Amino acid sequence: MHHKPVLLVIAHGSRDPRHAASVHALVGQVRSLRPGLRVETAFLDFNIPSVQGVLESLAAEGVRDVVALPLLLTRAFHAKADIPAVLRDAPARLRIRQAEVLGPSPLLLAALERRLYEAGLMPADKSSTGVVLASAGSSDPEATAVIADIAREWWLTGWCAVRPAFASASLPRTEDAVRELRALGCERVAVAPYVLAPGFLPDRIARGAAGADVLAQVLGPAPEVARLLLERLDEAVPRLSLPRIA
Repeated sequence: MHHKPVLLVIAHGSRDPRHAASVHALVGQVRSLRPGLRVETAFLDFNIPSVQGVLESLAAEGVRDVVALPLLLTRAFHAKADIPAVLRDAPARLRIRQAEVLGPSPLLLAALERRLYEAGLMPADKSSTGVVLASAGSSDPEATAVIADIAREWWLTGWCAVRPAFASASLPRTEDAVRELRALGCERVAVAPYVLAPGFLPDRIARGAAGADVLAQVLGPAPEVARLLLERLDEAVPRLSLPRIA
């Protein structure tokens, strides 16, 4: 009998092979944090397995409970529209709960700082460093507003300044935010991609960071992100929760 829920991590998918590699590395971290948990990965587009394919094979195995976790940082179109649509087409015998998207969360701010320090910033540099919080961008005004809120909250932890920027759909662009932080007089400027996996838009962020002193890597399989996935799982199924190891 399968009483424990299966965690189904749903990623966007990309033609860029680094995207799937980064997703699989993150899922590997989640498995190592909670060895008793079964974690499957599916993609909305471009990569296999598809969400539909994974759900059908789980149903065929006799699995009952699935927690579908969107690998998304904001509640934009995918979380509101196309993921629920795919889940509605799932085999009837599955009980599926859609977990909340990952952001915002203090764990993501911790992961952003980890990536900045790995890129060469020192904790002592914080008050003299301006940071660009560089998001992929969304046409969803709610998602854009959330990025601005996160930038404000992060600034309050002691940075010289934090400015949001967007690789698509909204302004300012990364390069504009870099220039603005220089004009403000921050001693150094760092770009922190608020992005889970490499790809077309993160590459655009990197090009926009040419004028910055520091460019952090994408969040990818940062340990804080892996812990956050388990936090979202536990919120979705408190009574089905596995014993906490992490």
